[in-house]
Order: sequence, then C-alpha cells, then structure tokens
Amino acid sequence: MAWRGRTPQAVAKPPVDPDGMTREIPPALAPLLELSLDLRWTWSHATDHVWERLDPEVWARTANPWLILQSVPRQRLAELAADAAFTDELARLAAARRAYLDAPPWSMRQMPEACSAGTVAYFSMEYGLGEALPIYSGGLGVLAGDHLKTASDLGLPIVGVGLLYQQGYFRQSLDAEGNQLELHPQNVPTDLPLTPVLAADGTRLAITVPLPGRVVRLRVWLAQVGRVPLYLLDSNDPLNSPGDRGITAQLYVTAEEPRLLQQIMLGIGGWRMLQALRIPIRVCHLNEGHAALVALERAGHFAREQSVGFAEALWATRAGNVFTTHTAMSASLQTYSPQLIRQYGATYAELLGVPLETLLALGRADAGDPAERFNMTFLALRTSGAVNGVSTLHGAVSRRMFQGLYPRWPVAEVPVSSITNGVHMPTWDSAAADALWTTACGADRWREPCADMGQRIAAAPDEAIWAMRGQERGELIAYARRRLGLQLGQRGAAPGEQRRVAVALDPNTLTLGFARRFTAYKRPHLLLQDPERLARLLCSDTRPVQIIVAGKAHPADSRGKGLLREWARFVARPDMRQRAVLIEDYDMALAGMLVQGIDVWLNTPLRPWEASGTSGMKVLVNGGLNLSSLDGWWAEAHEPDVGWALGDAAAASDPERPPSAAEVDELFRILEEQVVPEFYDRDAGGIPRRWTARVRASMSRLTPRFSSTRMVLQYASEAYVPAAREQERREAEGSAVARELAAWDARLRRYWHEIHLGPLRVTPVAAGRLRFEVPVYLGELSPADVEVQLYAEAGAAGPGVCAAMQPGEGLAGATNGFLFTVTVA
Repeated sequence: MAWRGRTPQAVAKPPVDPDGMTREIPPALAPLLELSLDLRWTWSHATDHVWERLDPEVWARTANPWLILQSVPRQRLAELAADAAFTDELARLAAARRAYLDAPPWSMRQMPEACSAGTVAYFSMEYGLGEALPIYSGGLGVLAGDHLKTASDLGLPIVGVGLLYQQGYFRQSLDAEGNQLELHPQNVPTDLPLTPVLAADGTRLAITVPLPGRVVRLRVWLAQVGRVPLYLLDSNDPLNSPGDRGITAQLYVTAEEPRLLQQIMLGIGGWRMLQALRIPIRVCHLNEGHAALVALERAGHFAREQSVGFAEALWATRAGNVFTTHTAMSASLQTYSPQLIRQYGATYAELLGVPLETLLALGRADAGDPAERFNMTFLALRTSGAVNGVSTLHGAVSRRMFQGLYPRWPVAEVPVSSITNGVHMPTWDSAAADALWTTACGADRWREPCADMGQRIAAAPDEAIWAMRGQERGELIAYARRRLGLQLGQRGAAPGEQRRVAVALDPNTLTLGFARRFTAYKRPHLLLQDPERLARLLCSDTRPVQIIVAGKAHPADSRGKGLLREWARFVARPDMRQRAVLIEDYDMALAGMLVQGIDVWLNTPLRPWEASGTSGMKVLVNGGLNLSSLDGWWAEAHEPDVGWALGDAAAASDPERPPSAAEVDELFRILEEQVVPEFYDRDAGGIPRRWTARVRASMSRLTPRFSSTRMVLQYASEAYVPAAREQERREAEGSAVARELAAWDARLRRYWHEIHLGPLRVTPVAAGRLRFEVPVYLGELSPADVEVQLYAEAGAAGPGVCAAMQPGEGLAGATNGFLFTVTVA
C-alpha cells in the first residue's frame, strides 16, 4: 500500500489569535483547516483565490494560508461563512483534496513493485517546500522538497525526516555599498503550517537522544505534503538545557560541535522517531552525508531486535540504505576532529556494543590513522548498499574522488552510479506556461506521465509560445519592481531613488538572469571582468539587454561577499539603473518568479565543480533558455538547438583560479553574436521564429527529461526496489545471509594477506581467442570466498574487459592453490 499521509498521531492545532486565545473557525469554514495544513498549495494553485480573498495582503507577503487563518479578522470569517457561493466552493476544494489523497495513484497502477516494496524514509538536513516553511538554504533543500512533492503526485510510499529550525538559514539584506548583512528572524511554530505529533497517551511525543552526561528531548512536528508526511524534529523543548534547546536553532552553523549535534539529531533522532511512530521502513534514503548516522542507529536497532552482533546487523541493513552525494570537491566534504567524535562517540559505541575504534574506522580513509578527521561522507559510503551522484558527469567525478576508499579498484568499478536531478515542474511553472502545457498535454501530465508529452508540446504554435513568454516576462518585471521598492524602502532610500524603481527594467527587453549562491567556483563575476563591454551590451539603442542578479554568499565566505559587492557597484552606476538590478534575499518566491520570466538563464561554474545544478532546469517548463558551462546536468542536456554551451568538456583543476580573457570573450561573443540577434530578429508579425524554434526544442525535449517525475521514478526502479528486495533477502531466516556475509568478511580480513599469485601464462587457443592461466594461492581461504578476474580498461585497442576466471583442480603440493583460467577475445 502507498503511504497515504493520514497520520493519527498528528493533531491539527486550532488557529491562535494575536492575543494568544484559541480562535474559533465557523463550522461552514471548517475545510479551511485541512486545506491550510496541506502544503500541496505550494504547487497546486486551485486554492490561491481562497486565501487571497481571506486576506490579500498577508497572502501576497507570506503565501502562508495557516498564518492567514490566524490573522484574518473574525468579522471577515463570519461574512464568508454566510456567503453560500464561498462555502460551496470551499466544500468543492476539500472534496477535490480528498479525491487526490484517496484515488489509486499512478504508481500503484503502473509501478506496483515500488508500492509493494515498502516505505522509504527520506532523510535531509533541509527541505525547500515554500516560503511558508523557511527551513532550507538552497538547491539541496529545494531538491528534497521537489522529491517529496513528486512522490505525493505519483503515490510512492515515502516519509520525510528533517529538522525544524527556530531561525532556519539566514535572510539577506544588502546595505548601500552592497555589503551582505545576515539576519535571523524567528520561525514561530504556531505561525507555520505544522501540527504537533502526539504520543499514544495524548501527550506531546518526545524522542530522546543520549549525549555525554545528558539526554536531549526532541519534539516532533508534521508537515503534510499532499500524500507524503514530513516529520520535523525540534530540540527547543523547555526540559532541555539552554544550549541543547539551540541545537536546532540555525541551519548550517559554522562551528563543528553544533553541526555534529544537528546531524546526531537528524540521523539518530530521526530513526528513533520512526520507530516511535511505528512506521515500517524498508529503505533509508540519505540526501547527502548529513544523515549518515542513521545507518548506525538502524543497524543498532536491528541488532537488538534480531539478537545479532553489530557486524551482522550492519551487513543486513546496509543493503536498505541509499546514499546520494551532492559534493564535487573533496574539500567540501563534512569532517570532524577525532577528539570531538571520541567525545560523542564513546557513549554511543557502548550502546551499540562495539569498540569505538570500529565506528571511527567507518569514517576514515585510513582506518589505522588516529589523527585523521572523521568524514560523514565516508561513513555513508561504507554503510549504504547503493550510492549515486546527481548527474552523469558528477557520477564520474565521484568515482575518481572516492577511488582511494577502494584500493586497487579500477575507477570505472568504484560503486557510485548516477541519477541526474530533476525539478518538480508544477511548482515552478507560471500560470501562462501551465495553460499552454494543459492545452497540449492535459492537467494531470506530471501525475500521469505519458510518453508523448514532448511531441504534444512541440506542436504548440509560435504565436502561443511567444505570447506566453511575453506574459511571463511582464509579470517578472512587475514583481522585480515591487521587490526593489521594498528593498530600497528598507534601506531608508530617498524618495527620488525610490521613484527610479518605476522605470527599472522593460517588459519587452531581452532579460538575462543570474541567481545562485555566490562563491568563487560559480564565477558570478565573469561578465564583470569587462564591465564596459557589458554596459555596451545592455545599453544598445536598437537591441537592448537587461539583467537581474540575485544570490547569497555563505556567512564565512568573504570572497563570495566581495563578488556580491562587485555587482552592487555595477548596478549602482547611473547608466545601469534601467538595465541591471541586484535583488536581495534570494528565496523560493524570488526564484519562482525569475525562472518563469527570464529569457536566458546564465550559469558559469568552473567545470566540474557543480555536481548538478537545478535552477536552469526550472526555466525549461516556462520556455526560458540556458546559457551554461558544460557542467552538471547541462553537460548531458546541451544540444546546439536547445541552448548555448560555454567552454568545452575539458575539466579545470583549480576552482579558485581567475577567469581567463578567452573565457570572458567567449561568453560575450555568444551573447552578442547569437543570443541577441536571435531574440530581436522578427518577422512581419513581430515573432522571432528562430528564437521560438529554440524554445520549442528546449521545452519539448528537455522538460520531461529533467523533471522530478523522471528522477523519482528512476530512484524507485534503480535504487528503492532493488534495495528493498536485497534488504528483505538479508533479513530472511533469522538474518542467515547477513550472518554469512559477516563471517565471510571476517575471514577475508583475517587471511587476505596470505593470498598471492603465480606467473601469468597466455596462450592462443583459436583464431582471435586467448587462454589466460594464473596460479592463485589462497592460504586459509577457499575458492568460494573470492572471485579472480581478468580485467582490461577500455582504450584505443577496444572496449574494456572484466571476465571471471574459473578455478580448476588444486595445485599439487599447495594448500588451497588453484589454477584459474578464462578464454577471451
């Protein structure tokens, strides 16, 4: 059965008035409660008009229906309760929601093996679902949110596990000189679309996690994401010490110890919560190494339940762990000092019944080096049955990066595959794009995937595509002006400066967008290497261009903050005020408008340091085009007629190196000689036919391919189902397979040093065939313990070879010595 998201442990809390009194909702408006607490409104906009009618100002500023229920005047509620048309519409929307939840989902009909394999627990440090729940920092969290939304639409049995931050990630303000200021407004749980989770006795459910000298209590909250429940842990319990109450205060704290404590709460606390809720989990999906500790807690729980040792338990449960790595640089992997891990690991190792050194070895490249830092990614790699990167290129980069953990393995056989990221198109499409896609493919195109979606949208006429783009661009310009007005007002700008917002940007001008985290390897300053050439491009009298820039730098990244200041200085130039803007506080609301209205999405990372990147995928559904380095997803998506490629396929080695003059010139030449002419070359009807052809090719070929529908179905078929089946096999018959694997592993570790090979002999046996023979002396091991392989890497001479050699009879005078042979082309 698919997990329906109906959660008896979660109780909807009534809205609270500003004076702290519980608010009464008129019975006729009761459906507002269930609609406001289902975050499906972050992608299904059927109820938008309801919230806007209740309180247009709060809806425009927060997009938070739950907050609206708490702030709307009682008199307004009474008026709407007496409005028969409104209450009828409300009843219809509530019935539509229940039909969505209860209808047999696509996956149950078309992919029953994924539904019957068991529930997947998806662990992530952050989730980007919408501005009403600000517990994300950027791409990783938005990807996690898109994953849950897609699982809901498809009906796959997934539950999310994360942390509820009192402040979340910082909000950004820029001063007049472009200096980044980090602000940390409070997340008040009663203002968020969450329900507290209760224990069986009706009290607040509390999860306990032992730490040295104390126990931390975690409260549990439920965010309902359509069919999918997302459980969030919160250490801000009054029974905790002040320090422990702050464990879940901010996302991605810089200090080591608080960061480790958060990962303990996510991994160890998260698994304990699932057990307390009695949710049967078959597969754990670790979205980055932050959640690696769940693998240890899961194994420890299995060992206690099945009365087996920790080694057997890890062999049993490892098969059911799927690990997705998002990092393309070794320097970015999260590590901890040995002293800190010993401090927090000693007590935990006792609970697991294993020596501390056994746990430490799982997070080190060299198990015997006591000074080596503990690496959470290494722990996840060693405790997961399936590992994947997030693009084809990133999979190859990861295999090279982690090859040292697999000594003497050919890089092609390092066990890291790839599943390229995708984005939840219904979250990111504009109203105009949604209308065009609905006409071509139907309203349920993402919940009911069809093979010919691309062909259908490819039949859309140029006139419809160009009209859609004009509407989207106009809405973006209007939104950008409102954001700029708020931004200048916050700074206390003079009235004259604020009036210039009214003439900033032009809804009929080619609009470039650059919005992402500001850090050196993403090269946000590439265009600014020649600011006068950029100014000439933007200020052309006949073919003008405009650019919208947004992004945050990590609080500890002084270089990234400096790059922000460069853009702030450029957009402040008097000649740039109508053509270039820098919008502060890059968030999901701004991102949503940008990807809908931008004509060309710029992305300039230094290859291969961007693992995937998803922002450029979000413009696809809206008819935006990509101009990007051949990195991440664009390395596999780019074709000459769908967008533009910057650079070549050669990998750079130093993410800190400054851009070369040739790279800067290439970017400008693409803009000046290809992008601008295609956009402005119009026919008699005012339509740029070459441009709309490119938009059609991008929309039809790339949108289905880089949707999260494809991504989640690929995870289901290539990761979740195989992991669940192998997990079940290892648990069967009293964990017989896991016990055998643990015993085999112990034998290999004990006797591996006894293995040695004799001289290799190669003889021709037929035309084009060779027989390879090698004596292998196994010592205390048997032929069943090992596989001897003949391996040749692919090269100019032909494809690679990996052939298993077969043992013959024992070698005379040898203990467990055998002649292994194979015949190959």
